[in-house]
Amino acid sequence: MIHFGRISEQKFLTNYWQKKPLLIKQALPDFISPISPDELAGLSLEEDFESRLITGSIDDEQWTLTNGPFLENDFAKLPENNWTLLVQGVDRFISEVYYLIDHFNFIPRWRFDDVMISYAAKGGSVGPHFDYYDVFLLQGSGRRCWELSSQFCTLDNYLKDTPLRIMDQFIPEQIFEVEPGDILYIPPKIAHHGVSLDDQCTTLSFGYRSYSVAEMFDDSDLEDATNYYQDPTWTNQDTPALITNSAIKKANEIAPINAINFAKFVTKLDTLDQQILQNIQFNDQDECFNANLNYELYPVCKIAYLFEDQQLLVFINGEMFNHQVEQTKDLITFCNTRKLLNNQTTFTKTLFELGFIQPMSAL
Repeated sequence: MIHFGRISEQKFLTNYWQKKPLLIKQALPDFISPISPDELAGLSLEEDFESRLITGSIDDEQWTLTNGPFLENDFAKLPENNWTLLVQGVDRFISEVYYLIDHFNFIPRWRFDDVMISYAAKGGSVGPHFDYYDVFLLQGSGRRCWELSSQFCTLDNYLKDTPLRIMDQFIPEQIFEVEPGDILYIPPKIAHHGVSLDDQCTTLSFGYRSYSVAEMFDDSDLEDATNYYQDPTWTNQDTPALITNSAIKKANEIAPINAINFAKFVTKLDTLDQQILQNIQFNDQDECFNANLNYELYPVCKIAYLFEDQQLLVFINGEMFNHQVEQTKDLITFCNTRKLLNNQTTFTKTLFELGFIQPMSAL
C-alpha cells in the first residue's frame, strides 16, 4: 500500500484528486523498479510495445521524435545526454508492473488507462507539457527534477514546427526532486516538466484518462467537444470496479448519457488493446480449462459493475456480461479483485471460454 505520510487516502481523494499536485515522499519505501533501463530498451525492440525516442532540451529547442520498434543500433547513435525512451502499456505484458496497479485501487480501476515507463539519460526530458490525464509518477531508479505550473495551460501555447506538444510559455510554480519510491501526483491541466538528473533515471507513469464529450459520443462535431468529465469526490470503499451513482451524475453534467452506455464506454478497449487481447487469445486458444487452478482477468481487459433497479450489471471490454442472480456476491468479488480464487464459481468456465481470464501468474 502507498504510504501517504501525514495524510490518509481519503484526505488525498477529498483535497488533492483532480484539484492540486502532491509529492508523496517514500510512498513505496525501498522500492526497486521491476524494469531496468536495459530491459526497457529491450522491450522497445519488440513490435508488441508502443515506444518512442525523444531527443532535445528546452535550452536549444531542437526536438526530435522517433517511433519504435527500434533496432539495437538506434541506441548506439544517440547523444550522450538529453534523450528519453518511453514505452507504453508495459503492464499489459509484465506481471511485476501489472500488480503495481493494485497500490492505486483507492481510485476506481475503470478510470485507469495504462503504465508507461520512461528511461532518460542525464538531461533527458519530453519538454514542458500538459494533458487531460490524472497521473501518478513513481520514480523507479535514479533522480529526476520536476517543475510544475498551472499557468498558460491552453491549446494555443505550443511551440510551432515541433514534433511534440511542448509549451511555448512555461513558468514553474513548484519544483520537486524525486528519488526511488517517491510518487508525484499531477492532476489534469497542470503543466509538468521532468528532467533527468543522472544516467539511471526510470519513471513509471500510472495514467488515468479523462473523457471528453466527443469521445463519449464518438462525435468530433459536438459543440464544446473539449469539455471533460470530472470525477465526484471518491470514497474509498475497496470497490475499485464499482461505477457509483455519483459518477453517472457527473457524466450527465457534460452530456446526457444513461448508466449502461456510460459503463460500456469506460470499459471499451481501444484499437491497440483490442489487438493485444486478440493476439493473447489466439496464442492461448489451445489451453484447456482446469477447475483446479486459480484464474485472473487478463491485464489488458477492463471490467466494471453498477446497480440499476437493485440489479447487478457487469461490463467487460465494453459489453454487458450475462450472469445468474445467485452468483452476485462472487461476481462482485471478481470485479473488484480481478481474480478467481479457490475456483468455486459457476461462471469461471464461461469467462475462460470467452477469453477474459488466464491462470494466475501466467504472464
